[in-house]
Amino acid sequence: MKKRNIYIKLKNTFRSSLLLLLLGVFFSCEESTQEIISQETEENQPDQIGKDVEILYSTNGRVSFQLNAPVMEQYHGEKPYTEMPAGVHIQTFDSLMNVSSELTANYAIDLKYEDKMEAKDDVVVINEKGEKLNTEHLVWDKKTEKITSDVFVKITTDSEVLMGEGLISNQDFTEYRILKPRGIINLDE
Repeated sequence: MKKRNIYIKLKNTFRSSLLLLLLGVFFSCEESTQEIISQETEENQPDQIGKDVEILYSTNGRVSFQLNAPVMEQYHGEKPYTEMPAGVHIQTFDSLMNVSSELTANYAIDLKYEDKMEAKDDVVVINEKGEKLNTEHLVWDKKTEKITSDVFVKITTDSEVLMGEGLISNQDFTEYRILKPRGIINLDE
C-alpha cells in the first residue's frame, strides 16, 4: 500500500512539473516572439508621418522649388531618408518665381545620407519649353545638380519623340542626352 501512495504522489508531482514546464516554455516563447515582432515593427516604422505635405525649399532667400506629397514618412538613424509612398509633385522656379520644370511620380524617396532623390513608377518631367520626359526611374543628384536614368526614357518635344535607354540631364531638364538612343519619330504639324 505504501508503494501505491508513493506512485500516486510521484505521478501527481510529475504531472504538476510537466504542466509548469509546458506553461513556462509557452509563456517564455510567447514573450520572445512578441519582443522580436515589436522590435521588427519598431525598426520599420517611420519616426514622423505627414499627410498632404507642402514644402518650399529656398536658396539664398529665393524659393528654388516646391514639393507636394499626399504622404511623407521620415526615417532617422545612421542613414536617414524620407519616403513618399503615395507620390510626389515637384515644381522648380526661376528667379521670377515662374515654374521652370515640373516632376510627378507615383513614388519617391529622398536619401539624405547620399544627397540624392529617386522617383519611380510613372515618372513625368516637363521643362519650361514644354518638353516632356516619361520614364519609370529617375535619380536627382543634389551635389552635381544632374538627373539621370538607367532605364527606358521617352522625350516628347514639339517636333519629335526621342526614345532610348538611360539619360543624363541638368536638373531643369533643359539640356539632356539619351545615353543609348533607340529611335526618333518626327511629328507632323
